[in-house]
Amino acid sequence: MRNRILKAIEHDGRVDIGELAIRLGLDETAVANEMSEMEKEGVICGYFTLIDWDKTDSQTVTALIEVRCTPQRGQGFDNIAERIYKYPEVTSVYLISGGFDFLVTLEGKTLKEVATFVTDKLSVQESILSCATHFILEKYKEHGTILAKKYEDERMLITP
Repeated sequence: MRNRILKAIEHDGRVDIGELAIRLGLDETAVANEMSEMEKEGVICGYFTLIDWDKTDSQTVTALIEVRCTPQRGQGFDNIAERIYKYPEVTSVYLISGGFDFLVTLEGKTLKEVATFVTDKLSVQESILSCATHFILEKYKEHGTILAKKYEDERMLITP
């Protein structure tokens, strides 16, 4: 039951519990209790709304920052990750494989604001060896939702 509920709410966190129970063929009380339990256990970590900020008058710059660091003895990467994710500008932190250790997603108002964060707050931290910043120029798909406007051929059809 748990996985069925999670799959159902993953892309529609606003679904009414009664409607969800009907869709899954389950008892409404059982669904409500299971969701409450998953929230307490941290399985369900939160609910969010996906916003296409490009369609608003808000100016937002998103950057992906690759971070290479030296893990701390006895603690690995956890303390470094915690120092990074505590900044309000940071929207996500992932431990990754490959040439870098972390992938950090960051939001700011301008390119300069993001660059200043990287140089003044992130790259100067103890055990961080290097950072590579990549700015998001266009978002086509995020969290499974297509944001890009579908290309429509505007050429005039000419037939013989």
